[in-house]
Amino acid sequence: MHQDGLPPLRRRLAFATIAMTLFVAVLDGTVANVALPPITRDLGVSPVEAIWVVNGYQLAVTVLLLPLARLGEILGYRRVYLAGLGVFTLASLACALSPSLDVLIAARVIQGMGAAGIMSVNIALIRFIFPAARLGRAVGRVAIVVGVSSAAGPSLAGAILSVTSWQALFLINVPVGVLALLAGSRTLPDTPRSTRPFHLTSALLSAATFGMVISGVNGIGHSEGLPASLGLLVGGLAIGVVFVRMQLRMDEPILPVDLLRRPIFALSAATSVCSFGAQGIAFVSLPFLLHDELGRSAAETGLLLTPWPIATAIAAAISGRLADRFDPARLSALGLVLFSAGLVALVFLPAGAGDLDLVWRLALAGFGFGLFQTPNNKILITSAPRERSGGASGIQSTARLVGQSLGVALVAVILGLVAAEPLRAALALAAVLAAAGVVPSLLRRYEARPAAPMDEAARAEEMASGG
Repeated sequence: MHQDGLPPLRRRLAFATIAMTLFVAVLDGTVANVALPPITRDLGVSPVEAIWVVNGYQLAVTVLLLPLARLGEILGYRRVYLAGLGVFTLASLACALSPSLDVLIAARVIQGMGAAGIMSVNIALIRFIFPAARLGRAVGRVAIVVGVSSAAGPSLAGAILSVTSWQALFLINVPVGVLALLAGSRTLPDTPRSTRPFHLTSALLSAATFGMVISGVNGIGHSEGLPASLGLLVGGLAIGVVFVRMQLRMDEPILPVDLLRRPIFALSAATSVCSFGAQGIAFVSLPFLLHDELGRSAAETGLLLTPWPIATAIAAAISGRLADRFDPARLSALGLVLFSAGLVALVFLPAGAGDLDLVWRLALAGFGFGLFQTPNNKILITSAPRERSGGASGIQSTARLVGQSLGVALVAVILGLVAAEPLRAALALAAVLAAAGVVPSLLRRYEARPAAPMDEAARAEEMASGG
């Protein structure tokens, strides 16, 4: 019988390792956008060339998530996580020392490979770090880290660039990575391993499918070479058909079709794609709405968008505890209702709206998203057998990236097709996507046993550890 979580002190140190590492991995997906102007100036390249500093990282993360999640099931999640962290740390140093754009792009691709090792198994590790009775609040803490790092990226990057060079954005990862490696090597748990071998052909087909589809979607989203982008999308989907048919014949596939056959898992993954798609649409549309339609400055726009991630972090903390006590399927459905309501309120934002009118709408949308995300992720990970936690973790991260890319592409399509108030039309579509997840969320039946009441010792330990 497996151990139900780690001892309290080791548990806190292990989660601190996860939090530090995940923070910098997610952060590096956003800070490079802010660093592109000084990079183009210092290296003497064009913006079109420099965009691969961002795209190379994102593609590497996306194409390797599922293969590395499967590798974690075979080698152990701890090994894949620490190897990914080591690669990420060394590649961060290489990014800071890059003398040319080609070297920087190569280092960013390797950095993305390391980040994929981190993101592919982090939720799977959480399942072995925390007791089952506290898994909801643990997943909530992960959501807080992801939300805060995503939101803090542009502001932190701007602050660093105001006092030093762009190389510092990558250099700060090195001490954090070294500290996390030292802590993780001592605290992260060993996990059961699958005896089935790694299937290289499946890994290559997975990489080709997601790489081509995401490249095509991103190309459409940035209005770059529409025929080539559509060709990538169609080619990726064609390879995907071959990939899926191969996975259907395997007992432990890289693409977890065995888990997707479970209605509760498939519905959770689908609603995750919809919610992140809605969030992606909103995050692209809102800066333009505030700056262009409402006349806010760039600084005011950044400040006014802050209530969203703050509300998301607060809701994630609250819903993490609630998901351990109440039906997480209904809780996530309530979050989607609030998320959609906030987006609808933004659609009908008056032309001369004041800051307070905007803040409560953004806070409502962000709170709803945070309330949805944590219980949904708990269902996603616990509806899979413990030995398939890697596949569930990989799907969770893949759903986030696919949803965000889909959201960017949909905004570009709407801007090209809708003549009257396209930004509000985009927000309306985001509200529809969020609302579309309510029905499947309510249809889910959460099958895990409710947590047993904590005894006095456990309750005292929770209070001493802050929950």
